[in-house]
Formats: sequence, C-alpha cells, structure tokens
Amino acid sequence: MSAGSLATSPADGVRVVTLNLWGRSGAWTNRRSVLIHALRALRPDLVAFQEAIKTDDYDQVTDLLGAGYRVAHQRGRDADGSGCSIASRWPLVQVQEVDLHLTPRTAGFPCVTLLAEVAVPAPVGPLLFVNSLPNFQLDYELERELQAVTTARFVEELVGERGLHVVLAGDFDAVPEAASLRFWCGRQSLGGMSVCYRNAWESVHPDDPGHTLTPRNPLVPSSRHPLVVDGETPLELGRRIDHIMVRCGHHGPTLDIAACERIFDQPVDGVWASDHFGVVADLVVPARPTAARSS
Repeated sequence: MSAGSLATSPADGVRVVTLNLWGRSGAWTNRRSVLIHALRALRPDLVAFQEAIKTDDYDQVTDLLGAGYRVAHQRGRDADGSGCSIASRWPLVQVQEVDLHLTPRTAGFPCVTLLAEVAVPAPVGPLLFVNSLPNFQLDYELERELQAVTTARFVEELVGERGLHVVLAGDFDAVPEAASLRFWCGRQSLGGMSVCYRNAWESVHPDDPGHTLTPRNPLVPSSRHPLVVDGETPLELGRRIDHIMVRCGHHGPTLDIAACERIFDQPVDGVWASDHFGVVADLVVPARPTAARSS
C-alpha cells in the first residue's frame, strides 16, 4: 500500500508508526522527499524511529515530521548520531531509557529501549510508548531474549497498578517464531516471567507474513542485490522484524487494533524510502458492552 492511502486517523484513538530510517544512507536527498511527503500525509500521533540521526546541527525526526511534535532521543548514539527516537503529538510526561548492553557481544551497537509516558487525551488517556531496538545479528537470539526480558521487567515495574496503556514498537530484528517475539506475544515464558502483547499485524493480517525486510527492496542486500557488509555477503530471504504491539491484561489488549498496514513498501518514482518497510496501526478504545439489567 502507499503510505497516504489509509483512512483518516481515528478521532477517538491513536495512529502509531514504527520505521527504521536507515539514517542518511543511500540516495538520501531523494529518500528524504519521499519520507517527508508520506509521513506528513499519514499524520501519525506517535512514531518510533530507529536509526534516526541526531547531531548538534541536525535532527532527522524534526526534519521529516515538521513542527507539532514533541521529540525524545536516545542519549547514547552511534558516532554518526544514529539511534532511537520517539515523536508524539502530545506532551511527553517522562522519558526513560533501558540499556540493553547485557553481554560482551552487544558492545559497539546502540541497542536500547526508549520509553515515554505520553499525555494522550481522553478517551484513550495516559499511555506508555516503548521503542525497542535489540541487537540485529542473526546469531544473537540469546541477547534478544535477555533484552526482551529486561525491557518487559522495566515496563511492568513502571506501569505497576497504574492502568496505563502500553504500546510497544520497534525494529526487533526477530521474526514471530523467535523466542524473544514468542515471549512478547505470550506464547512462552523467559527468565522466569511472562507477559502478553497483541501484535497489530497478526491481528489484522493473520495469514500474511508481512515481511518488512525483504529482497523485494533493492536497498536490502540479497542474492539479487549482492553487497559486502562487515566482510560478509548477506543473503536476505525476507522477514517480518518490525512490529507494533499492545499490552494485554488478563483478557486481551487494552486498546483495540482497528487497522494495521505496511508503509513504504513500494517505490515512489523509483525511490525506496528505506531499507525497511514501516508499520502503521490505528488503536482505539474497545467498545464496552452494556451490562444486562435484571427485570
């Protein structure tokens, strides 16, 4: 789908986007134009960016979204300013970070979970927005498991009994079958704990793999588009690794997933916006049935 083809964002809910921006790599001038046009047409309320550039003289998030957003940036970023960022149409009450450097193998990569409590107006109300970027290496699922549990524990301690909605988004570098994603979706426990989050894509498209990193995209190294990276030649086959999820209570998610689509999954005049496809989801307060009245 094209990024601008979704219906108007819900007046009684929130539109959430997650997107790995790929920094300013590739044909950045052309990519920038595509991103600006589509993101401003999409009008998201909350955005989780990964590989967004923030330096002393440049803020990629503000450049792309324009005015009207509150922005929070990860503190520890790559040398080029790349890292995680959050943008919100509403005030950010509190911003915190969880350091995901949990084993020696995680050194040298800006793995992090960035969290912001957002003052979303009624009927949704206060919301905890969580942007997570664990390690990307295919053979680092152990680290991703540890990172998932560490993030989940932090969220549970932060939310406590407050009743906040929690929306979790990011480039998880893990497919739905991976233990770290199974943990997030309540399909297995890890580290002596369990949680359950409803995956937006699976809720709306249960039979569609919905790959967000795919050799369809010529920016992704694959057998179609060979490229040497760190001395290796990646051979990407296609994976869904970018996710939006909503925390569940005992009986289901606290926000209903009204819509979910991929974005930037087609070129515009031959220009691909990023090496990842993004995801957008519209979340609304669930309708409550009227209680039966005794005669």
